[in-house]
Amino acid sequence: MPLQPVVRRSVPDEVFDQVLAEVVDGEIGAGETLPSERRLAEVLGVSRPAVREALQRMAQTRLLDVRHGGATTVRDFRRYAGLDLLPQLLVRKGSLDAAVARSILEARLAIGPSVAALAAERGGATLGALLTDCVDALAATDDGVERQVHALTFWDLVVDAADSVVFRLMFNSLRAAYEPALEALAPAMAEEVGQAGAYRVLTAAISAGDPDTARAAADRVLRPATASLSSALDALAHHQEQR
Repeated sequence: MPLQPVVRRSVPDEVFDQVLAEVVDGEIGAGETLPSERRLAEVLGVSRPAVREALQRMAQTRLLDVRHGGATTVRDFRRYAGLDLLPQLLVRKGSLDAAVARSILEARLAIGPSVAALAAERGGATLGALLTDCVDALAATDDGVERQVHALTFWDLVVDAADSVVFRLMFNSLRAAYEPALEALAPAMAEEVGQAGAYRVLTAAISAGDPDTARAAADRVLRPATASLSSALDALAHHQEQR
């Protein structure tokens, strides 16, 4: 029996996830008023402080409009939420949301080449050696999860070199959504993280301060997994529709 570590979660976390699922699934629509804290506590079988903490977290992520002494209304998460919501959107009710996963892939393919181009312009003399170390480590292992970890370290260095706080925060959110699924994604990511030669071409372009070549090389690195995962997600979405 393959046992998994037991994850202890707080009651506010559970309340947050349940209310979030209702909002994201449209069971509680934008503009609708949430039940009172007392009523939510009764329905969920938890304390009012736990409900209050969960609702405060949702308000901080701009999913709720909380008025002191008044009603708490739901906001349209598509208009108000930030990228920090991605991990919760990616896996809901124990299942991967194919549409959200596809959006992450599309964003990664669109953003990665631009980040690489900026890194080539701004990276400096020491970046090439650090990137080469990552690629050497990636090439030295056959383990799919380890290769993904080395690839993430590679892109972490590239994002730092791009010196863009917006790209950094976007990368952080995409990584937070992606890292929990490293093992599950290993087969689909094998083609991408197994092409050490493409990473070396990208490293050389960034080291040479050549943004155009870096942009093209980054696309070459990222596109294979984007194509294979998109096909897998299409199959998953079809399967979910048939259920």
